[in-house]
Amino acid sequence: MIRQRSRLWWLLVPFVLFAGALPLVNRVEPVIGGVPFLFLWLFGATVVTPVAVGLAHRGRRAGGRPGGKR
Repeated sequence: MIRQRSRLWWLLVPFVLFAGALPLVNRVEPVIGGVPFLFLWLFGATVVTPVAVGLAHRGRRAGGRPGGKR
């Protein structure tokens, strides 16, 4: 049971990227390739979110109940 819950820690990754780190990256400068850093940060967080949710789901599915039933 504890091992299953440890896989759910992946669900904190999107929260930290969007809400937790947002005050740290909320600035227009530096500009990377003509795009403000905040935009690139939010785009990267959007790309990483499905990966983190997929890892949490994969870990949850692999750790099913004994006997093969869910």
